[in-house]
Amino acid sequence: GSVGGGTGMIAFGFKAGSGTASRIVEWHGRRYTVGAFVQANFGKRSNFTIRGLRAGPDLVEPAIRESTPHAEKGSIIGVVATDAPLLPHQMKRLARRAPLGVAMTGGFGYHSSGDIFLAFSTANREAALAPSGRIASADFIPDTDIDPFFDAVIECVEEAILNALVANDDMTGRDGNFVPALPKAWLKGKFGASQGK
Repeated sequence: GSVGGGTGMIAFGFKAGSGTASRIVEWHGRRYTVGAFVQANFGKRSNFTIRGLRAGPDLVEPAIRESTPHAEKGSIIGVVATDAPLLPHQMKRLARRAPLGVAMTGGFGYHSSGDIFLAFSTANREAALAPSGRIASADFIPDTDIDPFFDAVIECVEEAILNALVANDDMTGRDGNFVPALPKAWLKGKFGASQGK
């Protein structure tokens, strides 16, 4: 939500900020976690999409009020973490899937976007500490089996962005600037019944 660097963030004209989400990926009897952290500060209201529904046209109000002129800019920072044993080139491939999660929410990476994504694995610690003069080895999941991890990254990034929006309340700043929270009543009415909530 609106903590630390997330305090000034706005996404799709709603108060945004920091969000997280995770998935479990099962691979040959083992379970690995894929998690994502985002700082969401991007997107046009008209493009906003929730779980495949183009929600922007339904959410013209409440409107953002900006009394202080500023250049139109947006950005998102996303960090993907996993305990799955993957090699550096595989981690780059995971990081490259993060923008697909952004696109699922209606973020299209416009001209002024400054987007940063990175990914890391906590596996193979012993390989990094291997003593000099010996052959070191590292475990890794074959490239041909990596697709479920791509799915997890895309789903995590999408959900982390939505969680950043849901976790927030209206914010009023100096000079009468006002950023509304994503309307919870609308969200519950649109999605709550289908989820039994």
